[in-house]
Amino acid sequence: MNIHPTAVIDPKAELGKNVTVGAFAYIDAEVQVGDGCQILPRATLLRYTTLGQQCQVHPGAVLGDLPQDLAFEAAETYAHIGDRCVLREGVTVHRGTKPGSATVVGNDCLLMVNSHVAHNARLGDRVILANNALIAGYAEVGERAFISGGCLVHQFARIGRLVMMSGGSAVQKDVPPFCMTRSVSPNTIMGLNIVGLRRAGVSASDRKLLKQALQILYQSELSIPNAVQQIRATLQSSLVDELCTFIDMSERGICKFFR
Repeated sequence: MNIHPTAVIDPKAELGKNVTVGAFAYIDAEVQVGDGCQILPRATLLRYTTLGQQCQVHPGAVLGDLPQDLAFEAAETYAHIGDRCVLREGVTVHRGTKPGSATVVGNDCLLMVNSHVAHNARLGDRVILANNALIAGYAEVGERAFISGGCLVHQFARIGRLVMMSGGSAVQKDVPPFCMTRSVSPNTIMGLNIVGLRRAGVSASDRKLLKQALQILYQSELSIPNAVQQIRATLQSSLVDELCTFIDMSERGICKFFR
């Protein structure tokens, strides 16, 4: 290990092999840091935070601080961050609220400058939060979603897999998988995330089926349940099924389509 002499590390913290801790960093008791992590100068890891292997925590980041929730009553709650995550300057990830609950960041995530993950939120693997993106309490962000700069995700909202939220978007409703939101237009999508789907290796035929599914969902004038029923009956694809299942599970309703 390479630990700067000005770093403060509680004796009850657990550090893995080949961990680097920079100047004036602080690691609290009951913190677990995985092998190969780099804790850069002035980063702060507070009690009940778990960091996976080969993560980078940049200056000014604060992981595991108390939730900003008036219902919190000093319970033992957690912040779990997966392997190979990069948390840039000023990132904040707060602990869960209810006893035994956790805020979870998956593997291979990139949280850019001043992004925030609130209590009990869950980020899937390979999620990217750009600068100043704010994820509220109990929100869920699916795998490989890209949340652009200045985006706002309301508490309990769900962001589907491979979603692209355009800069400045705000949502209080669920964003279906594979879609792209429209900037400065709340609760609105404007079509498929074509670039993200291509990069993820989704075939042209599957992209065509998803486009047809969105046409039925938003342009058929059917109710949402009836549109989903028609999509399931006419379009056969695992991705289409994922889209329909996400909609079926929505409690807040899904975003509208920008015409």
